[in-house]
Amino acid sequence: MKNGLKTLALTALAASIASEGFAEEWNVSVWGKRRAFTEHVEKLAELVSEKTNGEFTMNVSYGGLSKNRENLDNISIGAFEMAQFCAGYHRDKNRTITVLELPFIGVSNLEEEVAVSHAVYAHPAVQEEMAQWNAKLLMTSPMPQYNIVGTGDPRTKLADFEGMRVRATGGLGKAFEAVGAVPTSVTSAEAYQAMESGVVDTVAFAQHAHLSFGTINQATWWTANLNPGTVNCPIVVNIDSYEGLSDEHREALDSSVDEAIAHYLDNYGKLLAKWDEVLAEKNVEKVMLPEEELAAFRAKAADPIRAEWIADMEAQNLPGQELYDLVMETLKKERASN
Repeated sequence: MKNGLKTLALTALAASIASEGFAEEWNVSVWGKRRAFTEHVEKLAELVSEKTNGEFTMNVSYGGLSKNRENLDNISIGAFEMAQFCAGYHRDKNRTITVLELPFIGVSNLEEEVAVSHAVYAHPAVQEEMAQWNAKLLMTSPMPQYNIVGTGDPRTKLADFEGMRVRATGGLGKAFEAVGAVPTSVTSAEAYQAMESGVVDTVAFAQHAHLSFGTINQATWWTANLNPGTVNCPIVVNIDSYEGLSDEHREALDSSVDEAIAHYLDNYGKLLAKWDEVLAEKNVEKVMLPEEELAAFRAKAADPIRAEWIADMEAQNLPGQELYDLVMETLKKERASN
């Protein structure tokens, strides 16, 4: 009799667990504060929780879990399940995605940035490299072309960049170096202090970061049309954690990516629409460099840096030319579809 009651109790418990589902809680490491750059992560967490009736939740931590430059390392050891990082923080660990940080590759809006990023993320060589860090690329954090803010007299000619100390990482840093500037890769969180203390003269950021990290508050001018390129900052998940999800929870995560990106694009679009108002409010001069100066910048930075990058990748048995061609082909398809 006792055995029968025990069996009934266990059956009831199993049925209860099955009906309630298995609770899954992920920790997500980002940095700074909630801003346009993290809105897709916040939206993803919201959508996943909704789709699973609260069974799958994500705790988004702004710097409480890891330093931003250590997020990929900590994903690799499973310290948390999801993280954001930028390729320029550790180019040797994510060589293949740095194709997206080459200067002047011609991306003109956020939709194109999403298209080229996700095409590159889907390439087998890219996935294989990221798997070495136990990381699966989930989605990008699309950013517009970087532009610089500075103090003092505006830099309106390429000659003005000679000796200019600029906060710029990755391919952008190389581009500025090619025209005589001195790049430094202080983190985004350190940029304001670096500018305030005179460690750098100028800071290259997308608009949201100039706002979030306060560099716009020190600026007297902003280059509206320099557009040398941008940085690529993926959202990755720990492969073991991803594969350990139930089919239902994995579907909830995968199916929420497109909607999270759409939310990000809508939110960022509103910020860009108000950017001129921000400049006026803060009394920041909008600088437009002459086309001949921009052409000279592209001639010095674009072709030589691209050729060097491709040669370097091929020397490491990575498909550099193929990845660059993929970016160009994706841009062409994206524009044709629109």
